[in-house]
Amino acid sequence: MLFEVWAPRAEERVTLLLEGSEREMARVADRAGWWRAEAGADEGARYGFALDGGPVRPDPRSRRQPDGPDGLSAVVLPDSYVWRHDWPGRTLRGAVLYELHIGTFTAEGTLDAAAAHLGDLAELGISHIELMPVCPFPGVHGWGYEGVSLWAVHEPYGGPEALRRFVDAAHGHGLGVVLDVVHNHLGPSGNHLPAFGPYFTDAHHTPWGAAVNLDAAGSDEVRAYLLGSALAWLREYRLDGLRLDAVHALVDTRALAFPEELSRAVDALSGELRRPLFLIAESDACDPRTVTPREAGGLGLHAQWNDDFHHALHTALTGESQGYYADFAEAPLAAVAKTVTRGFFHDGVPSGFRGRVHGRPVDVTTTPAHRFLGYAQTHDQIGNRALGDRLSGALAPGLLACAAVLVLTGPFTPMLFMGEEWGARTPWQFFTDHTDPELAAAVREGRRREFAAHGWDAADIPDPQDPATRLRSCLDRSERSREPHARLLAWHKELIALRRAHSDLADPDLASVRVAYDEDARWLALRRGDLRIAVNLGDEPASIRLGGGGRVLAAWDPVRPPGADGALRLGPRSCAVLTD
Repeated sequence: MLFEVWAPRAEERVTLLLEGSEREMARVADRAGWWRAEAGADEGARYGFALDGGPVRPDPRSRRQPDGPDGLSAVVLPDSYVWRHDWPGRTLRGAVLYELHIGTFTAEGTLDAAAAHLGDLAELGISHIELMPVCPFPGVHGWGYEGVSLWAVHEPYGGPEALRRFVDAAHGHGLGVVLDVVHNHLGPSGNHLPAFGPYFTDAHHTPWGAAVNLDAAGSDEVRAYLLGSALAWLREYRLDGLRLDAVHALVDTRALAFPEELSRAVDALSGELRRPLFLIAESDACDPRTVTPREAGGLGLHAQWNDDFHHALHTALTGESQGYYADFAEAPLAAVAKTVTRGFFHDGVPSGFRGRVHGRPVDVTTTPAHRFLGYAQTHDQIGNRALGDRLSGALAPGLLACAAVLVLTGPFTPMLFMGEEWGARTPWQFFTDHTDPELAAAVREGRRREFAAHGWDAADIPDPQDPATRLRSCLDRSERSREPHARLLAWHKELIALRRAHSDLADPDLASVRVAYDEDARWLALRRGDLRIAVNLGDEPASIRLGGGGRVLAAWDPVRPPGADGALRLGPRSCAVLTD
C-alpha cells in the first residue's frame, strides 16, 4: 500500500517505520513537501514517520491511534467494514436533533454501549444524533474539544470500527448522524503536527492557543488537511452532516473563506454520493451570511446554532442576568419574541456584554427558519456553568415543559441535549483526563480562578481531573420510569409527534410567525398557521387572548379551549398547543 505524508519541515529524509522495519521515503516531485513510500501492510499494522532521524511520530492523517495520540498509527484498510444498511440520507429540514456525548451517555462510555439505546431515541421521535467530538485526545475521558488527530476515532470509545457500527445501527433505526468537528484549534497535548509543517500560525490567536494556519504560507496544504478530514468523515463513516465548532474563531484573511470552501466541497460530495449532506455552524457572530447560500454572497453553510434564542429563553425561565445573559434580562419575553420572528436578538443593536453593537439583521423573507437550531440546553450552556447544573436542577417540571414546547413547536430546527427529554437531574460538568501533570494543574486552577471571579468558593468547583466529576455526569436512566421524569418524557414524545403531524410546525417562514406576550404576567403565545402555542411562566394563572374556540392538541395541565371571550385560562408554569 501507499504511505504518504506532508512534511515540508523535513530537511533531508523521512523514514517510514512499519512493524519494526524501516524504509526511506522519496520526495514527490510534483507535490512540494510530500514524501512517499510503498510497502505491504495488513489491517492493524503499526507505523509512524521519523523526520531527519528524529523521534517516530504518528501519521497526521492516521485513521487509528490504538495507543492514543502519542503512539504509533495503525493501518485501516478501505472497505474493511461491511455495511448492513443502505441509507438514502435524511435532510436537515424537518429534523429534530439530539446532542450526545459518548463518554457520559452511558456509564461504559463507549460507542457500542451508546448504540444499545438508539431504539429509545427513535421512539422519542429524534431524526438525527449530533455526536460531540470523537477524535483522539490524551487520557480516557474528556469533552473531546482538544482532539489532536482529526482523521481518527478515540480508542477508549471503541475506535473506527465502533463508530461505523454505531452509524450503521443508527441508520437501521432511521436516524441520521452528525459529528461535531473542531477546526479552529487542536489540543496542546499530544499534538505532533508542528513537527511536520506550518499547521499553525503566530499571526492570529485563539482563546485556546495557537491559531490554525488558514491564510499564511503553507496554508494551502493545511486547508486541504482539514477539508480531507471533513470529507473522510462523511464518506468513510457515512455520516449525514458535520457541526463545525466556533467558526467565528477561524481567522482567515483569504478571499475564499475556509467555511465557504468546505461548503462547496460538501455539496459536491453530496452530489457524488447522491444523498443529502449538511454543515451546521457554531458561531456567535450573529451574521446571517453564515447560512446564506454561496450564490447569494454567503458562506453556504446549511444551518447554525442560535445562541440568541437560547439566551433569551434561559433568561426568561431562570431570571439569570450574569454574563451574556445581561443583554436579555431587561425584557426576556420580548427577547424570545424577537428571536422567533427575526432570527437573532443581536441584529445590529448594542450589546452591553460586549460593549459594542453586535450582529446583522436576518432577511426573514429569504432565510428559512430551519437554518437556525433552537434549544434550551446544550453541552456548552450546561457544562460551562460552575457546577454543570441543568435547568432541571432549578426549575419546576412545568417550566421544563414550557421550555420544551417553545423548542419543539417553535420555528427553528429543534435540538435536545441528552437526558433533557426526561428532565435528567444528573449534572454535566467539565471534566478532563490530561496525562500532562502541568496541563492538568493549569486547567484545574484556571477553572477555579474563573469562577472565583464570579463569587464562587474555589472549594465548590468540581475538579476536572477527578474521575468522580465524569461519573457524576453520566446519565441515570433509572430516572426515566420515575416521576416527574416519566411525565416529561411522555411530554417530549407528544410534542415531537405533533411536530411531525402538523405541517404548520415545520413551516420555515419566519415572517409568518406571530407573537404576543405580557412581560409582567410572564406569558407568551405564538401563532404558527392554524396552531397556537401558549406558555405561562408565571406563578399565577394567566388569561391569554387567543381568539374563540379551537381544540386543545396537547397541554401540560388540563385546560379548556378559549371561551366566548377568546381567552385561554392557563395555570401557572404550564403550557398548551391548540388548533383553530
